[in-house]
Amino acid sequence: MNLFIRLILVSIFARLRNKVSVLGPCLTPFRCVPTDLDILRHMNNGVYLSIMDLARVDLMIRAGLAGKLSKNGIYPVVVAETIRFRKSLKLFDRFFIETTVLGWDEKAFILQQRFLRGADVIAEGVVRARFLRKTGGSVVPTEVLALAGIEMNSPSLPDALKMWNQNQL
Repeated sequence: MNLFIRLILVSIFARLRNKVSVLGPCLTPFRCVPTDLDILRHMNNGVYLSIMDLARVDLMIRAGLAGKLSKNGIYPVVVAETIRFRKSLKLFDRFFIETTVLGWDEKAFILQQRFLRGADVIAEGVVRARFLRKTGGSVVPTEVLALAGIEMNSPSLPDALKMWNQNQL
C-alpha cells in the first residue's frame, strides 16, 4: 500500500515539476518513511529497488513519454538490475534518485539510478529495461525514442557495463 500511495504522489507531482529529457537526468525526491525500514532501522534493501521503479515512472511522465506509451499500448519491464550500497538511509532522511539513460542496444535500455543525500551517493543501481506491447511482442528502443522525438545512436557504454549488459542477454 505504501508504494501505491507513493506512485499516486509521484504521478501527481511529476506533472508539476520541470520537464526533463527522456534520457535524463531526472531527479526525483523521496523521504525514508517507517514502512521502508528493516529490523536494523535503516531502509530495507528491497525497498531501494521498488523506489527505483517509481523514479523511472517520474522520468517517463516528466519527459512526456508515459502518455504516448500508454496510447500506443506499450509498457516497460525490468529485465535485470543490480545495486551497490554505500551508506544507509534512516528514518525521515530526505534523498533524491537521479535517473539517467546511459545507452541502449537492439532490445533494451541501460539506466543508472543513484540515491543521493546531499553530495553523498548512498546507493547506485543499474537497470536493463525493455518495452513490450500489450498485444504481444517487444518494442525496439529506437521506436520508444522516436515517440519522444529523439533520433540518435546510443552513447558508448563503459566496458564494465558492456560486459554486464552482455551477461543479461
